[in-house]
Amino acid sequence: MSQTADVLNELNSKNEPALVGYFPAGFPTLDASVAACIAMCESGVDVLELGVPYSDPVMDGLVIQEATEEALSNGFKLKDLFPALKAITSAVDTPVLVMSYWNPILQYGVEKFARDLKEAGGAGLITPDLIPDEAKAWLNISDELDLDRVFLATPSSSEERLAASANMSRGFVYAVSTMGITGAREDLDRKAREVVAGVKASGTKTPVCVGIGISSSAQVAEVNSYADGAIVGSLFIKAYISGGVQELSTTVTELKSGSKK
Repeated sequence: MSQTADVLNELNSKNEPALVGYFPAGFPTLDASVAACIAMCESGVDVLELGVPYSDPVMDGLVIQEATEEALSNGFKLKDLFPALKAITSAVDTPVLVMSYWNPILQYGVEKFARDLKEAGGAGLITPDLIPDEAKAWLNISDELDLDRVFLATPSSSEERLAASANMSRGFVYAVSTMGITGAREDLDRKAREVVAGVKASGTKTPVCVGIGISSSAQVAEVNSYADGAIVGSLFIKAYISGGVQELSTTVTELKSGSKK
């Protein structure tokens, strides 16, 4: 069973839009990131992505890169993730998925990371640079601990790769709308629809959410018209930088309420 999938499926059954929100742990400080994440959940985010700052974020756009660099310069260490995660999950019922590149997890130890993640109340992991073919250790321990595992589906993925991502994912499948880095865009790539259709053609019952480039309530509504959720990251970081927790909360509420079906 997946709490994440349950939340997304329930919203879909009610014909309500689902909003997945990203925020980096440790930005600008550990305590500040915890407060920001709790506020996001209380303001309408249905699933929270808690990002792990990393020194080589190949998929991240400038906004996220600068935020994670600030977190690292302010002293964030991977071991800090778990108390922050625990503080968030103790305060809200929203499913919290950790989003991390694979190398830090390998260095920490896959099984140890998974057990610490579970202990802290995390729902699972989003691994943008890990493909199912190379994920045996993670597949095994996530099965044992009943953790969500979210793999990416991209416009360049073959039919076989889309099916593998769909069948191996639990919680949701992360459909990338464009070939490139994250960051708000004026127009979503049309390929997003093709990726979602390709994943669903595999017959999976796992929800499919679209990320990279979503920056308005209209886009959240558009994505939810053909997928099971919209993923927003850079816009929330910009809001926080502009006006702290208050503006962040307002932005979440506006995106969620403005995209009602």
